[in-house]
Amino acid sequence: MNQVPSVAVVILNWNGKDMLKRFLPSVLKSRYDNLSIVLGDNASTDDSVDFVSTNFPAVKILRTEKNYGYAGGYNALLKNVTADYLVLLNSDVEVPENWIAPVIAVMESDDTIAAAQPKIKAQKDPSRFEYAGAAGGFIDKFGYTFCRGRIFNIEETDHGQYETADEVFWASGAAFFIKSKYWKAAGGFDADLFAHMEEIDLCWRLKNRGLKVVYVPQSQVFHVGGATLQKDNPYKTYLNFRNNLIIMQKNLPAGSVPWLLFVRMWIDFAAWWQFLLTGKPKLTMAVTKAHWHFLKSIGKTSAKRDKKTLPLRKHKGVYTKSIVWDFFIKGKRKFSALG
Repeated sequence: MNQVPSVAVVILNWNGKDMLKRFLPSVLKSRYDNLSIVLGDNASTDDSVDFVSTNFPAVKILRTEKNYGYAGGYNALLKNVTADYLVLLNSDVEVPENWIAPVIAVMESDDTIAAAQPKIKAQKDPSRFEYAGAAGGFIDKFGYTFCRGRIFNIEETDHGQYETADEVFWASGAAFFIKSKYWKAAGGFDADLFAHMEEIDLCWRLKNRGLKVVYVPQSQVFHVGGATLQKDNPYKTYLNFRNNLIIMQKNLPAGSVPWLLFVRMWIDFAAWWQFLLTGKPKLTMAVTKAHWHFLKSIGKTSAKRDKKTLPLRKHKGVYTKSIVWDFFIKGKRKFSALG
């Protein structure tokens, strides 16, 4: 009899007692024959660790000595986790009992599948897709990321329109499945990103190595979203704009990097004006800061480039047009409307 692959669900926590109290019980009800559940604490200052150890003794607890952020925190903690599959799960995600097995089954069917995500829906309104992942991640020709079922700030209602397991460009960090061997081979996340887009960078690096990232709708989870930083938080805006430029420089072929970054930064300038004209000066400054810090880090980022990179058009999950143009100028609000 073939042994069931081992799975470790690892929840990164930073002062998240309220979310753990609400959603950890659902994770503990997960039905899978070879499962461990780990709380990775990122130097919390609340009593969340004591709360978990007292109320959920089955959960293994690992700690870091300081807050390394999402990327660095997982890198540090997963060095001490042994399993065939790692599931990086946000603390603000509610799961049904049978959410693990369908994803593992798809990933087991093809050794070149490195990472995956389930369908991610809104915990507050389960009829709708959730911002951070929806029905799988895509990227346009200028490096702007979006999801099937969510383009910019518009989330679709789930009518069963995305029910096929497909290859995508990136899987969401809210519920991120990855084979342990590929996590190790890729070196985990880029800790310098701190938070936001680290999973996209990792998926891009995996795809440049000829591996696949998939979306598995036979599993679905329910995400609160924004538990750490709200969508319009200036720091979140800064991280998203800075990190998007960094991952483009790291993962695009060298010959296309200067041109695409030049165009991308001018498109970002349009966002700069949009924030300013709509009375959001803090977000305007966040974009300015993001560009400045990206330019300062160009040398450091160049040193991280993998030797092998592929043109975007070679990858599955790439939209070969501009999502910004189609969304804001042509008014295309749904994935199905994209040509």
